[in-house]
Amino acid sequence: MRITCAACAARANTREPAAFARGIEEVRLFVTLIRHYPALSALLLGAAAACGFAPLQLWVLTLTCFAGWMWLVHDAPTWKAALWRGWVFGVGHFTINDNWFQHAFDFQDKMPPVLGYVAPLALALYLAVYPMVAAGIAWRWRARRIDLAWVLLFAAAWIATEWVRSWMFTGYAWDPLGVVWVPVQPAAMLARWVGTYGLSGLTVLLAGLLLVGGRRRLGPAIAGLTVVLLLIAQAFSYRDTAPPLTPTTPRVVVVQPNVAQDERGESDGEMMLRRLSALSGRPGSAPRLVVWPEGVVRDFIEDDYPFWVYGDRSPYLIRERMAALLGPRDLLLTGGTALTFDGKGDITAGYNSVFAVTPDARLAARYDKAHLVPYGEYLPMPWLLKPLGLARLVPGDFDFLPGPGPRTLDTPGFGAIGTQLCYEIIFSGQVVDPANRPRLLFNPSNDAWFGSWGPPQHLAQARMRAIEEGLPVVRATPNGISAVIAADGTLLATVPHLRAGAIEAGLPPPADPTLFARAGNLMAGIVALVLVAAALVLRRRAR
Repeated sequence: MRITCAACAARANTREPAAFARGIEEVRLFVTLIRHYPALSALLLGAAAACGFAPLQLWVLTLTCFAGWMWLVHDAPTWKAALWRGWVFGVGHFTINDNWFQHAFDFQDKMPPVLGYVAPLALALYLAVYPMVAAGIAWRWRARRIDLAWVLLFAAAWIATEWVRSWMFTGYAWDPLGVVWVPVQPAAMLARWVGTYGLSGLTVLLAGLLLVGGRRRLGPAIAGLTVVLLLIAQAFSYRDTAPPLTPTTPRVVVVQPNVAQDERGESDGEMMLRRLSALSGRPGSAPRLVVWPEGVVRDFIEDDYPFWVYGDRSPYLIRERMAALLGPRDLLLTGGTALTFDGKGDITAGYNSVFAVTPDARLAARYDKAHLVPYGEYLPMPWLLKPLGLARLVPGDFDFLPGPGPRTLDTPGFGAIGTQLCYEIIFSGQVVDPANRPRLLFNPSNDAWFGSWGPPQHLAQARMRAIEEGLPVVRATPNGISAVIAADGTLLATVPHLRAGAIEAGLPPPADPTLFARAGNLMAGIVALVLVAAALVLRRRAR
């Protein structure tokens, strides 16, 4: 036995130098490729960095790719070259990250589905402007060598450009960089202080620290990593759990009927209502908040519309069917559509809404979606785009109107409930009515046209809102992923993608308002200013 082990060790010792040499040679080849083909390298690094988001969640790869991209930006020979490397990085990054966008075109009659394969790239060509600007700002402040001050300035520039992306041209805040930390909850909890955009800047800082350490400047790298780890340890001091179920514990019932996008027309008849009703359970001794998704109930349930709108489906009788599922202390929240009419009784526009239905078949409250999806719920510049053959991605004959903004519904029996319809939940700092803080956020969504990557990415962003605001989030979708999320972002229960099912869980309690809940995205601005100030101090000391 000893001879065999010694022989194995001897063989291993002869293999190790060869393996190490091969590894060194591969690293050298990688560095050579980056130096000789910087634009192509930036494109590939951006594409690979997108794999840190759901569903792959390879956040270590994202950090590595950002470090490599920052190196390329620093070593660009001119400012225009730095801008170019920033832009192609963004093209690769956003094309891969938004690949789910293609699936929306599979349900269009007015536009060919082949356009869906062009749409993610076309969107990426615009979104890539923001990392391009961040790269250009960082290059202007570079030193001869990559130092900690330059990394701090790069992180501040990323915060600024990512925040601008969230509101420029109505905003496209999908998957800010900080969302990669959702599966690493200790790091994600930093968003309770600085918000998602501030966390994105700290992520760029961490990638830069890896780059500084890789250049054998270990002192600044170790000091920076120590500060980050201390912040993470402090942020993780709060943990939440689901309340234990007792006979009197208020419950939330989340219904997911597993309705594909091309099946939604069934809701004009009995089949959809029966499917929803079968999954909604029955009243018990505890009060229940029953929630249905967006985009499934297609019947109009408000009164006083012209008779021809309803067809043979009475709104009162439909509400009675819903109310029959409820006990005396229950409440139903469901997505639906509200209409507006002109003086002739013709439909002028609609609202994407949430209705609260009581046990006596009344509509107790209504929320109208404020942050509409361009090209989804309305067509910008219709005078130009309609003649070109372009149409909205969501089927329908009229555009939607925006509601007044984040509003808290005062619901009977359950008190203050905030509502964010679908896409609205992705906008950090814009999901809660500051004058009336709710006990939870209800996020009905139609993710049925989001492909396979969109639903897990949407869920991750809803979890970030829970962490930022210290509020539980309840998501109901037609075919997944529905979830009950605790106030610290923990998934308490889910219904997986492409499955029918329902969740019955104790109503999660809210946490105390977080620092971010009190100050909003001002915290991201403060982080950016602190990073810039620290960079200037370091540069002055270096001189």
